[in-house]
Amino acid sequence: MTTIDTGAVPTPVDSASYRICKFSGLRIEANAELLIKVNAVAAVLFLALGGLMGLLVALTRWPAVQLLPADWFYLVLTGHGANVLLFWIIFFEMAVLYFASAVVLGCRLAAPKIAWLGFILMVVGAVMANYAVLRGDSTVMFTSYPPMQASQWFYLSLILFAVGALIAVFIFFATLVIAKAENTYNGSVPLVTFGAITAGIIAVFTLASGAIILIPTWLWSLGLISNIDTLMYKVVWWGMGHSSQQINVSAHVAIWYAIGAMVVGAKPLSEKVSRMAFFMYILFLQLASAHHILAEPGMSSTWKIVNTSYMMYLAVMGSMIHGLTVPGAIEAAQRRNGFTRGAFEWLTKAPWRNPAFAGMFLSLVMFGFIGGISGVVLGTEQLNVLMHNTIYVPGHFHGTVVAGTTLAFMAMTYLVVPLIFQRDIVWPRLATWQPFVFGIGAGGISLFMMGAGTLGVARRHWDMSLTDAAHAFEYPAAAYLMMGLNGIFAILAAIGGVMFILIIVASILAGPKLDVVGAKLHFPLHDRSRESVSEYGSHGTLKLPGTMILVGLFFGCFVLYYFVNWKYLSELWQFY
Repeated sequence: MTTIDTGAVPTPVDSASYRICKFSGLRIEANAELLIKVNAVAAVLFLALGGLMGLLVALTRWPAVQLLPADWFYLVLTGHGANVLLFWIIFFEMAVLYFASAVVLGCRLAAPKIAWLGFILMVVGAVMANYAVLRGDSTVMFTSYPPMQASQWFYLSLILFAVGALIAVFIFFATLVIAKAENTYNGSVPLVTFGAITAGIIAVFTLASGAIILIPTWLWSLGLISNIDTLMYKVVWWGMGHSSQQINVSAHVAIWYAIGAMVVGAKPLSEKVSRMAFFMYILFLQLASAHHILAEPGMSSTWKIVNTSYMMYLAVMGSMIHGLTVPGAIEAAQRRNGFTRGAFEWLTKAPWRNPAFAGMFLSLVMFGFIGGISGVVLGTEQLNVLMHNTIYVPGHFHGTVVAGTTLAFMAMTYLVVPLIFQRDIVWPRLATWQPFVFGIGAGGISLFMMGAGTLGVARRHWDMSLTDAAHAFEYPAAAYLMMGLNGIFAILAAIGGVMFILIIVASILAGPKLDVVGAKLHFPLHDRSRESVSEYGSHGTLKLPGTMILVGLFFGCFVLYYFVNWKYLSELWQFY
């Protein structure tokens, strides 16, 4: 690794070490590269642990299997939520922030020693949280609602993790300042970096909300505070819990643009429109956290209506814009690459064998059709009251966080390994199938949990038969079928997850080295990948017949699903 001349005006502090990636043309600084590596590795390790716990949860909720006893079920459910909703995703997001700043902008990382401090705090917090859960005195599930109380170590672990993540976010912003000061890019920051900035801004709000509620809860666990108001806790906690998932949305949408740019050379149709959609996330997504507490009688109707009937829909509009511009940019690029026949040659001739592209596009489709539409339905108060305490809710966020975010992060890993670890992907045929196996499994989990939820299956309940006895009714046979299918698709998703972990670990440890003369990527990048991902600019075309058809199909499904749910609601009203 040597310092190279980039043509920029030298500065006394610019003594960092760089290399030029021969495949992408990106300028990669050594400190950023190493921090991306360790954050990505930590993310994959916690994904493995959380995924195993998720499989145990699904097999327990499968009535024909019911693998774990009740106490172990709730313990494992707590660990599953922490590992996959916090640790796996946020470790990977830190890697994304470093990539979108130092690598995409070709600059040095700000304060690498402090960045390492943030990483160490995150690791300590994540390990401590798992220890607290596994020793059995912190079985409070992901939301940890009072009056349930975990050990002091559980709350302290989350605080340490949040502080470490906040340090990493500030390092990201400081790196942007360095890039601007040292003129490592021209004009505005590229769209991928702008999306990461959106994620960083939301992260600050999220982590601040976490500190506001977790610090007094920690003091409560120590006996220094006598009481935590349950409604206040829910309002502030969901400012963290829901907004943390909006960091995910901003990050994985940025990844959609990045993969499209690097694999097919896709430029955004309009930089300004895509940036405005990201900006709408900053303004409105946090307010949409209200849909988690629509069933709470202590919140006023006015507050609920403003947050879920206006603010949430404005946030959804931002996602709908990306749902047009991402496939639109890919269609425009593919047509520029020569695939111009008919409405869909650009799609049928897309690089589906490349797991980065396949995972990205599957993430886009399932996030919109499964997670997005169901989220809007849950934002309707009358439907929310019926569905809030059913398994429909985890079905929805498995559609967003698993089929959407996790699949997008997996897709990006297929680029991180060759570009950052300088190792090619092993077992390319297996890698080609992996996004489809995991994606179909994750999509099935979400759909069948939502189906079971509409039939009344309780959320977070160990045994369906106990729920029947408590409420003096019997679930229809279809509810048991839905939960059985959920278990089957959970096994399929677990197989896809194991495939991913084996491929990535084997590639990092034993993949063909790419820093040697004559090395080639098995899954090549586009010739204009650096220009497309790291320079400001728009494609500027609206001749996108295929994308318009797909968007029309999405809106048709949206309206139909919304109508079906209202029809279902009207049939229930007659019993009241």
